[in-house]
Amino acid sequence: MTFYKEKTVRIFNSEKRLYFSFLIDTKNKQVCYTIVMNKQDKERMAGYLLAWYDANKRILPWRENPTPYAVWVSEIMLQQTRVEAVKPYFHRFMQQLPDIQSLATCDDDQLAKLWEGLGYYHRVRNMKKCAITCVEKYNGQLPSTYEELLTLPGIGAYTAGAIASIAFKQKVPAVDGNVLRVFSRILCSEDDIGKETTKKKFQSIIQTYLPSRVDAYNQALMEIGAMICVPNTRPHCDRCPLATLCKAHQKNKEMQYPIKQSKKARKIEQKTIAVVLFQNHVHLHQRDAKGLLANLYEFDTFEGHLTKQSLLKQLKPIGNITSILPLQDSKHIFTHKEWHMKGWLVLLDHASQTGLWATQKELLETYAIPSALRIYKQACLIAMEEDIMYE
Repeated sequence: MTFYKEKTVRIFNSEKRLYFSFLIDTKNKQVCYTIVMNKQDKERMAGYLLAWYDANKRILPWRENPTPYAVWVSEIMLQQTRVEAVKPYFHRFMQQLPDIQSLATCDDDQLAKLWEGLGYYHRVRNMKKCAITCVEKYNGQLPSTYEELLTLPGIGAYTAGAIASIAFKQKVPAVDGNVLRVFSRILCSEDDIGKETTKKKFQSIIQTYLPSRVDAYNQALMEIGAMICVPNTRPHCDRCPLATLCKAHQKNKEMQYPIKQSKKARKIEQKTIAVVLFQNHVHLHQRDAKGLLANLYEFDTFEGHLTKQSLLKQLKPIGNITSILPLQDSKHIFTHKEWHMKGWLVLLDHASQTGLWATQKELLETYAIPSALRIYKQACLIAMEEDIMYE
């Protein structure tokens, strides 16, 4: 494991005293980063940032009462998801699972249903594993130190830092993508923020910046990254409290940072989705317990874009088909792949007992359908509502 240590050197010239800080890789005994901000600038940065945060922070439900559990739930939900999209999920989750004990004992289908639409379902499965561990080892509470939090299932360096600093006021950084982008621009960092070594460097760097109000400071950095120092477009430097300290802004190079290597092109997979209805019930399958969208429910799904005749042949064992109607094409983007889907609404007048047949109520309240199939779920609900199969 690599450790980093900061060393500060004072240099005098005829005009002023200069401070240069170096980050030392203690394992390889070499300088690996130069921090171009002295102690006074770090204090100025904290002052500017906290004043801006106190005046401009968004009112968010998890900030009203930042208990360790609430902070944890919100941080997991906010990964790869917009704040506005998370709010209703957070409220519903906290109402039905108000504490770690209730999460640890929650039925898996109910848990998936609560998460339906947020995506990245492994997150909530890991949350249940973590809750069970907390019940067994920590009396149904999250541990209060960064080091202990890191040992729990599904909690990495960022989430541990957020819980430890926001809920327990422990002086540790919480370095997410927003924070990496902000500091990369402030320091004109040439390090690739997609690399794990860069994240570890920045954790060590930001540790030297933390003031006593660490909870507000960490949240302020996230807020600046989300609202001001935005990605993929020109940041709002005219409104940024850190503009006078930002090296990228001073050099007019904001758009050149952060450095991040382009991702590999996603694999494209073609799918045919058949929404099969019989007597106001829809045919569902539960996906495998491992892999993409594990344990979620889906409509009849086939590899490739099948012709109408090929699909009829595939569906013959399910029942007697009376109508087959085309649905809207759809595309869904996962982290490493894309699904390009063609959909069909299939109506039966006789059905086999194969698989699961769900009512409209069960589709809405019981079985979690992945957001990749949202368009086809909506089409199914409309057909059920209109009782289309009996027209």
